[in-house]
This record gives sequence, structure tokens and C-alpha cells, in this order.
Amino acid sequence: MDKTILFKRGRRVLPGGVCSSTRLNEGLGHPLYLSRAEGAYLIDVEDKPYLDMSCGHGAALLGHGHPAIKKALVTAAELGICCAADMPYHIELAERLCALIPCAERIRFTNSGSEATLHAIRLCRAVTGKDKILRFTGHFHGYHEMTFIGGHPPREELDRASRYRESPGIPEPMSQFIIAVPFNDLDTVARVLEQQAHEIATVILEPVNFNSGGIPPQPGYLEGLRELTQKYNVLLFFDEIQTSFKKSPGGAQEDFGVIPDLCTIGKALGGGLPLSAICGPAELMDQFKPTGEVQHSGTFNAPLPNILGGLAFCNTITTSFFYPSLLARADRFYQGLTEIINRLDVPVQIPYYGARFGLIMGLDHPPVSYEEVLGHRKDLMLDFVHACYQRGVYVHDYGGAACHHGFSIAHSNTDLDLALHVFEDALASIKDRF
Repeated sequence: MDKTILFKRGRRVLPGGVCSSTRLNEGLGHPLYLSRAEGAYLIDVEDKPYLDMSCGHGAALLGHGHPAIKKALVTAAELGICCAADMPYHIELAERLCALIPCAERIRFTNSGSEATLHAIRLCRAVTGKDKILRFTGHFHGYHEMTFIGGHPPREELDRASRYRESPGIPEPMSQFIIAVPFNDLDTVARVLEQQAHEIATVILEPVNFNSGGIPPQPGYLEGLRELTQKYNVLLFFDEIQTSFKKSPGGAQEDFGVIPDLCTIGKALGGGLPLSAICGPAELMDQFKPTGEVQHSGTFNAPLPNILGGLAFCNTITTSFFYPSLLARADRFYQGLTEIINRLDVPVQIPYYGARFGLIMGLDHPPVSYEEVLGHRKDLMLDFVHACYQRGVYVHDYGGAACHHGFSIAHSNTDLDLALHVFEDALASIKDRF
């Protein structure tokens, strides 16, 4: 089946020919139309396999077609695929997550990360009686009006980042509730909280800033945020949609030893099925109806197939060999990629955390903020993506931006060696343009 013809057909009935804005891979000029996926590989409609170095933007941590997830789907079908109802499986999964996530005493499930952050922010505002949110430039918390302001302003808009709306259709008055500041700058956070804490419900952040390429928190930064938010009586909110499960069962809060007031988790949680969750202590979470007054509902919220997928996922990642195996592959891969970059002598940064990593083109030092990442070369990223595609490795494109990539437990060392070989060839092909 010809991808060009498919794209032409798709554009007749789908805006831009895609079901989601980011599915058009600009580096390819079209979506990657798939026929199926197996383990670490995507097979396109022309029956050509591609090693998957996106893994559903981080959702497919188990790889594609994992036997435990297949079994969960069969079980759900046999049980009638119930929606709009709770079953014992919901309680079981919540119990498992409360045992894994340090801040969790209660769980509310949602279908997507955007849903999770939307309802969690509503909860923060309701509990505190305050309306404003302190967020960080370069961080992403969903496509809704609550947070799609001040995340990724262009360089010329940095001075007014708090008012930068990231899509048409967001009412300008929504920006009055957003305060956007640079990541890894405690002094600025302290100054803002000193002046405006009486208006700020929560400080929300990705503990590892994946949506600017995987920028880690500087030593002491998360600890400093915890101290400041406690001092000024503001809720600390870790958006762990991306960091959850990528390095440990407890997420970044376990890895860094800093416990937020609440968090959101997702992406990988459903084993490839849509499932996210809001996690927090009882005193906060019990403000949701029916024990409190904060509304959160939905006909298709936490449908049975996804819950069973979540249980299968948790059963898999809590085996004794899962994380030692995943992290051993990660260490080997990142060491190999570092050696390639050094050998080619190209200014490429590869911040990483567990099974996810960034590719930041044209920077000669590790960035600590989104503002520094604005020096990333989008043109080289697009050419890199295309070069990998031509060599049988799929790297998802985010409009050429520095963003996140990764692998799964299904990726063998042989698969990752292939990725390294292709990455080296692709970087060599653009070396002279840095």
C-alpha cells in the first residue's frame, strides 16, 4: 500500500491527514502509516520494519504486542468490556499503585495525561482556594486551557512567557492564572512565592523536563522547591506522566527522594492502553466527589480493558529482573551514544533518564533550562530523523524540536546496537552542517 496515496486519501477526510496534530512526521513529510507492530518494531503498510525509538511517546515501555497485555484484552472481552462501572480490578490496581508511588494514598484514574493534569489542577484550586499556577517554561502539562499557556514560547516571547498562549482558541483572560518562570532557577521561584503565594494554588513541573529534551533538575533543586512550597503553603505538583516507571516503579519522586503533595502518572501505565492517574494523600484526594465537592467523572473513565492492562503492566515491571535488565541496556546504550558523539566531535547533547532520552542538536554544553534549548537546531533534527528513517530506525519528529525518545524492555542489545549504528551514520551525514 503506497504511503503517498494513503496520505492523499487521509487529507480528504482528516484535518492534515492525521488523527492527532503531532502524527505528521515533518522529517518524513507524512505520517508513518503502520500495518502492525511487534516487540521493538513497527511494520509499515509496505511491510517494511522500523526499529521503534519512540515507543508511543513513552507509552510502550513493554514494547508492542506484549503477551500480558494481549491476555488482558482477551480477559476484558470475555468479561463484556464494561465501561461506566467499577469492578474489583479497579481497586486492585489502585492498591498496587498506592504501594508503588510514594505520595499516593488515594488514586483517581483518568484516560489521558491531559485529563489527569486538568482535574488535578482543579483539585489544587479547590483545596487551596487560590487560582494561580506557577509553572516552568519548557514543561508540558496537557493540551487544555489550564496549562497550555507559557510552556514553549518562542525566543521573542520569553519576556511575556506567562501570557503566551500556545494555540489559537485559548481565551486571553486564561493567562491571568499562569505564572511562567525558568526551570532550575530557585531564586526566581522564591521571589515569586514571596510576592504572590497568597494567589498561587500549586507549583507544577515535570521533575525531569522531557518536553525540552530531558533536562534534569540540578542538584538540590527539587529539594529547594519542596522547602519553598511548604514555607509558603503552596501545593507541590509533580507531573510524572512521562517520568513514571521509566527508571523505577516509584517514578522521579522515588529516584530523587522528594515527595510532592500530589502527582499525575501515565503514558506507560496501561501497557500501551490509555490510562493515567492522579495520586495523592487522602486529605487532598478525598476532596473529589463523592467524599468532597470537586467534580471528576466520565462515561469512559478507566474502562476495564485499560485497567486490566494496568494490572498486567504492574505485574511485569515489579518482577525482580525488569528494572535491572532495562537499566543495564540503558547504561550500555547511552555509553555507546556518548562515544559516537565524542568520536564525531559534534555538538549534540543527550540528557537521559531511564528508558527516555533527548537529542539536542547544536548545543556544546548540557542545558539546564528551556531558554538554553532554544539554541537547538531544528533543521538538523529534521534531517537526522529522515536519515534514520531511510536506514530503518524510526525516530518521531516533534516539528524539529528537542524532545524525548526512548526504548522498551522489548529492545534487545542487538536492537540498540542497530540504533547506535544508524544514529552514527545519521549524525555523520549532517556533521558538516553543525
